[in-house]
Amino acid sequence: METDFKQKSTNEEIRQRFDGDVERFSNLDTGQQSTIDAPVTLEWITEAARSVSSDAKNLLDIGCGAGNYTLKMLSKIPDLNCTLVDLSLPMLERAEARIKMNTRGKVDVFHGDIRAADFPDEYFDIVLAGAVLHHLREDEDWEKVFKNIYRMLKPGGSFWISDLVVHDAKEINAMFWREYGTYLEQMGGKDYQEKVFAYIEKEDTPRSVNFQLELMKKTGFGSMEILHKNSCFAAFGAIK
Repeated sequence: METDFKQKSTNEEIRQRFDGDVERFSNLDTGQQSTIDAPVTLEWITEAARSVSSDAKNLLDIGCGAGNYTLKMLSKIPDLNCTLVDLSLPMLERAEARIKMNTRGKVDVFHGDIRAADFPDEYFDIVLAGAVLHHLREDEDWEKVFKNIYRMLKPGGSFWISDLVVHDAKEINAMFWREYGTYLEQMGGKDYQEKVFAYIEKEDTPRSVNFQLELMKKTGFGSMEILHKNSCFAAFGAIK
C-alpha cells in the first residue's frame, strides 16, 4: 500500500517537536525510551565503526540530536573531528557543547536537512545515522541521501544505521507491529502506546532493512552487515 506523504509531518513540524525535547534526548535512557534495545544498537554500530576504522579521524553524525551517538563513538575512538547535522538548532547547540567537552578534535555543525548538506568527497571515515532516516519520504530522497553519504566516505569508510524499520511481507510487518504495541503498553500503558503510534503515523516513514541494504548495494557499497534486529528496530550498515 502506498503512503500518502502529504499527510505526514513537514520538516518544520518535525523541527518544532525536537526543539522542545532537548532535555529528554540528552539522556539515552529517556530520549530513546520507545526504542527497543536502544543501548544495544548504539553499542553495536559504534563498535562496528571502531572495528572497521580504528584509526578514524573524521566522523559525520546525521540527525545528531543531543549528541549521544557521537559521544559513544568518542568513547571508543578519542579526539575525532566531528561534523554534526540536525534540523533542530537547540539540539545541535546542545550536541556541540557536549561534544566539545569530550574531544580535542574539531567540531563543525550544519543546521538543516542532510539532503542540503554538501561536504567534501571522500572526507569522512565514519557516518552514523541514529533514529533519523525514517523521516525520509520518497524513494528519490532515500537514494539521494545514500549516494551523498557514499560520495563523502573515504574508501574503506563505513556507514551505520540504527533505526525504526518496517517489513516487506505485510503479514510479518503486522506481526512485529503487534509485538511492538505490546512492548509499549507494558512500558507505559495503553495511553503511551497510542501516543507513540500516533506520532509514528504522523511523522515517520520507515523502510525495511531489505530496502536499505539493496539501496546501499545499488549505491556502490561493497559489504553490508546486519548487526542487530529486534521487532521493528534494527542496526546495520555498510563498508565502502
